[in-house]
Amino acid sequence: MGVDTRAADRSAGPVLAGRFRGDIEGLRGLALALVLVGHAGVAALPAAFVAVDVFFVISGFLITGLLVDEIRRTGRVRIVDFYVRRAKRLLPAASVVLVASLLLTYLFLPPIRWSETARDALASAAYAMNWRLVEQSTDYLRSEEAPSILQHYWSLAVEEQFYLVWPLLLLAVARYVTRRTSARTGTRRPLPRSRPGRHRRPFLGDRTAPWLLAAFAVVGVPSLAWSIHLSQSEPARAYLVTTTRMWELALGGALAILSGHLTRLPRSAAITLGWAGMATVALAAMLIRPETAAYPGHLALLPTLGAVAIIAAGPSAGRHGPALLLNRRPTRAVGAVSYSWYLWHWPLLVVAEARWGPLGTTAGLAMILCSAVPAVLTYHLVENPFRYARISRARVLRMGLVATGMTVIAGIGLHLAVRPPPSPGPAELAGAVPGAPPGDGRTGAPVDRFARITPDPLGARDDLPDVYRDDCVTQAQDASLRSCTYGDRDSAVEVAVAGDSHAAHWVPALQAIATERGWRLVTYIKTTCSFLKAPITVAGRSDPSCTEWNSRLRRALTGERRPRLLIVSSVTQIPLVDGSTPPPGSATADAQTVALSETWSEVTAAGLPLVVIRDTPSFTVDMAECVSAHRERLTACAQPRERALAWGVPQERAAAAVPDARLADLNAVICPTERCPAVIGGLLVYRDAHHLTATYARSLAPQLHERLRQLVSPRLP
Repeated sequence: MGVDTRAADRSAGPVLAGRFRGDIEGLRGLALALVLVGHAGVAALPAAFVAVDVFFVISGFLITGLLVDEIRRTGRVRIVDFYVRRAKRLLPAASVVLVASLLLTYLFLPPIRWSETARDALASAAYAMNWRLVEQSTDYLRSEEAPSILQHYWSLAVEEQFYLVWPLLLLAVARYVTRRTSARTGTRRPLPRSRPGRHRRPFLGDRTAPWLLAAFAVVGVPSLAWSIHLSQSEPARAYLVTTTRMWELALGGALAILSGHLTRLPRSAAITLGWAGMATVALAAMLIRPETAAYPGHLALLPTLGAVAIIAAGPSAGRHGPALLLNRRPTRAVGAVSYSWYLWHWPLLVVAEARWGPLGTTAGLAMILCSAVPAVLTYHLVENPFRYARISRARVLRMGLVATGMTVIAGIGLHLAVRPPPSPGPAELAGAVPGAPPGDGRTGAPVDRFARITPDPLGARDDLPDVYRDDCVTQAQDASLRSCTYGDRDSAVEVAVAGDSHAAHWVPALQAIATERGWRLVTYIKTTCSFLKAPITVAGRSDPSCTEWNSRLRRALTGERRPRLLIVSSVTQIPLVDGSTPPPGSATADAQTVALSETWSEVTAAGLPLVVIRDTPSFTVDMAECVSAHRERLTACAQPRERALAWGVPQERAAAAVPDARLADLNAVICPTERCPAVIGGLLVYRDAHHLTATYARSLAPQLHERLRQLVSPRLP
């Protein structure tokens, strides 16, 4: 696909067209090094992720340079040839690592991860991984799962989605300039074909630059504005979506359009500009704080403009500029294998952490170095042979289909390899021991195996309270007051339960009680939002939706129609606006105790009886994943009780400080020994690192009802 164009002006193509830039190869190596040390956990570079922005600028510069050079030399953009080149460059190595990652998942990762990894592989093969991660990041129930072995494919997806649009836009500009020039000169004679091995003289001159830059403005300016806005309102989504990153690739493209002017920079100015760019990228990596930064947004201007300065300064600065470091054999060598190394490093890190637990910085760096071995092999045996092979379009298409097909088949195979058994019926559940201590009942010690575990850990993620299926949960950024009613809907005995997901995981037990005792149970649940007056932070930023939701909820609860009883529970790692979450333990910040006390005092002062269910254990280990990996050695999943319950101290102190608040603590049942078991009486206790499975929570209904009866009798039947 192409378009013939003509113009009166004569101009040399981009100065750098057809000439290798060693400093850019070295810049790719530097950017990769930032990515690698960041993923290894080097604390001195908390924002090493800015290297991705540098990669985007480099990609935009190089790819746009090729496109613009083709437009200026030939008057056309051969779209099909462009995508054939992209396929030869990217698909072979990407497909090899995708299939290898699926094999590594099967061999080394817990079965609970297999199905999701298979879906990740399909998304990666379709260059849509960033949108899959967006979906997961906005799904609270999935947001705390272990990172995908393929999550690094998100940046490749962003690039390829951009290049679905960018060449077509430049092609449209070329066609417009041709028609405009032809209309002005009155010439419509078609261009002669070039002879093989020879170039025509350039015929689209400097007059094209303003129009090509207009293409940058059309893409870049709205994308940057959207990036700034979305980074403030939805930071997790903003980091991954293509629309907030397009301006970075377009910025590199704008530099390529102006590349003919790069040699006009005075040498001293170019040297200063280049080193300033290096300093800007380094400072961005060291000073941007991911826990509080609204990224990419305007902060991404630091690494991107830094990269632009480095690239722009190169031709004039020479060896006295950043090329002094970048155009060296070691940095160029890293840059050459950067694509394959980027593909390989993350899967090996994920596998290592799954096998040996969290890696320290030293171990992380060691795994990074190990990943260089398959990277170099892939570069020499896969990437380069396909990249430089003389292959017809049709053959490239067939190869692309085969490569993608291999990934799809491997992904489907992995997905089919894991099939959780059907959920047990009531009769089978009756054989379990609801709420009973683990082991033989005498010592209460965790045991290594049960004949059957319910729910099966492979289906634990979906063993959820009904409030999620019934769309009764207020999501992030939403302040609306959603509620659902369970039990006897016509009962005069109304019991309300309010809080975050740790209140939600008690709903199955409360439903069972409400049905048996004839209560009307009303739920008020909001994601990542405790029942609390004080403003809280989410991802390092204040969450006004939580504050507004709490205000509306307190008005509803203390209005004319009040429930007979209010039950609250929440995760106790509450990051307040006034300070970050402190370490757990008896010395937990007084601010959290005060905030809880003030909220509960307001409710009880209005005459509303209050029961606080003390928070359940919280671990650093995903218990469902651990059980799926250690079915025959469940004691490997048992975690220290004291550490797991340390976060609940503020609740205990606040309940003691509010005279009319009552504390219901069921942790003597949930974790009865010094090490908390993952399975009790054949029931899987946790669906992740801190949420109870609905099945296990339901088994606690007798104990919870007895405790409520003791605390608030005779208010409840």
